[in-house]
Amino acid sequence: MIQVLSDVPRQEDVERALARGDLATALSGSAALVQSDPRNWDAVALRGAALLRSGKATDAVELMETAARDPEAPYAITSGLAVCQATAGDLVSAATNFARALAQHPDEFSLRLLYSECLAGLGDTDAALRQAFRAVHDAQARGRWLNDASTPPAWRERIQRAMDTIDAGRKALFEGMLAPHVASFGAESMRRVSSALGVYLGLRAAPAADPRQRPKFLWMPDLAPTPFFPRETFDWYQGLEAATADIRTELLEVLGQPATLTPFLDVADKTAEEEYLGGDRDGRAWDAFFFHRHGEPFDAHLQACPKTMAALSGVPLTRIPGHAPEVLFSVLAPQTHIKPHHGVTNTRVVTHLPLVIPPGDCRLVVGGQAHAWQEGRCVTFDDTFLHEAWNRTDQRRVVLILDTWHPDLTEPERIALSDLIVGIGSFNTEAGIN
Repeated sequence: MIQVLSDVPRQEDVERALARGDLATALSGSAALVQSDPRNWDAVALRGAALLRSGKATDAVELMETAARDPEAPYAITSGLAVCQATAGDLVSAATNFARALAQHPDEFSLRLLYSECLAGLGDTDAALRQAFRAVHDAQARGRWLNDASTPPAWRERIQRAMDTIDAGRKALFEGMLAPHVASFGAESMRRVSSALGVYLGLRAAPAADPRQRPKFLWMPDLAPTPFFPRETFDWYQGLEAATADIRTELLEVLGQPATLTPFLDVADKTAEEEYLGGDRDGRAWDAFFFHRHGEPFDAHLQACPKTMAALSGVPLTRIPGHAPEVLFSVLAPQTHIKPHHGVTNTRVVTHLPLVIPPGDCRLVVGGQAHAWQEGRCVTFDDTFLHEAWNRTDQRRVVLILDTWHPDLTEPERIALSDLIVGIGSFNTEAGIN
């Protein structure tokens, strides 16, 4: 005799029953849904959730494990299995499936927080810290978990606990990176670096400095807020400026091969580019010929410009593995405006060696102070001040850009800052935050 299934409920009705706590209806309804279509993944996940809510964690795991063996099992199955396994106490298996689910949907910050709790339960506090940090970062980037209003009531205590763990964990981690330098150079020598870390971590207020200045990443207190620096501050100007003619000759060879230039901004969408560049969409351009970017050398470019490379050897460039220096020919097309913006940290300063400056309205503005470039004459500024540049002429403008440490920093501070910045960068990278 053929058995005829009773009427199958609507999935949304079963979901509502589970949401209001009607577990009997949720259990019977989800069972009917799965029986009618075993590959209805949403129904399977719903059945697992109903079993879990009913205290049948082992049954939920068995159901979800069977479904997860299918290579096409979607996020609803892999994430549901991870939650069921964690609830059942099998944290090792749960961790594997949390990772699998997050590989399918990396932006699921709520699941990532559960993954962090699972890792903490396994004793992997370092990985738990990074996953919790990523979860909160991603949630807040989407306007969630910012306050009680943006946090579901059932999650508030859990998220506050995670934030407390993040604050304590990052503080311990980064202060640990400074500890050897405090031991080597003394606490007073590291006072400003420790203060900068405190500002970064939100443990102390940012310095009451010039309102035009706003570092996006790391703010070192007690560095005099100076949009432009006096020329006599930098004893290496003379050697670099003396090489202007040779550098310009190599630049012109580069400009004769346009394919060697790349956009300075990694923005493919012209609409998104509006945030950074002004001018006619079709004609505006900010291009670069990099010698170093984010600390990585462009060996072919350096070899193609040996006299430029020789001139740079006399400049005390900022050296931070994976971060600095940044050295390039910066080519600003006619009628292009680099809109006002702030730099990342006041611990380093930016220098321009102007190479091709067309006559007309072509200038740099830092903290409201305008500067007209002069070919062969360096200018150094703190780019954490609001700054912009434009070329309102019919010819391109080219400067050599490079960065060096802020001149008021001591050598011990530079050493410690380099290690700290590398450490923060590594932590963020390992957490999946660029």
